[in-house]
Amino acid sequence: MKSRLNPQYEARARIIKAMAHPSRLFIIEELQKQERCVGELTEMIGSDTSTVSKHLSVLRNAGLVSDEKRANSIYYTLRCPCVMDFIGCVEEVLSANAKEHANILKCCKK
Repeated sequence: MKSRLNPQYEARARIIKAMAHPSRLFIIEELQKQERCVGELTEMIGSDTSTVSKHLSVLRNAGLVSDEKRANSIYYTLRCPCVMDFIGCVEEVLSANAKEHANILKCCKK
């Protein structure tokens, strides 16, 4: 890829790359519902605390989540809920792909 590409493409790619993990997508969806602390997310995901903390760090560094320390806990919130629009678009692509594959299978079974 040419290094002369608009830096905006690089910035977009960093954000999309940060979301590109099943656990991080889960975290984004959960934070869209309400703020959560690491302990809650760890229990929901079923991983160890250090792994979930690393996922949260990736999301925070990409600017997708923010954190706030309260007493002995750190609470995370989704900074830009509009990211769910992108996830909705991904779901539409999955649905379109499934329909296409179903149509192909119908043709093959005849």
